[in-house]
Amino acid sequence: MAKKPACIEFALRKAITGSGLTHYAIGKMADVAPSVIDRFMMPAEDPRHRGINLTTAARIAAALGLELRPV
Repeated sequence: MAKKPACIEFALRKAITGSGLTHYAIGKMADVAPSVIDRFMMPAEDPRHRGINLTTAARIAAALGLELRPV
């Protein structure tokens, strides 16, 4: 059974998908290799899937105009 993604992970994936931008464009804006975004966006069951660290998540979030705040 697949582990349920954390809220931040889910929100970041949703923002990447909803941005309408390519992984290459987001990577350039965030100074992150597009391949890192590619692997992050793969389904968890895919053996090529990789998580990202908090610094990378923060760079991508900033590039997409996202911010973390209390709910």
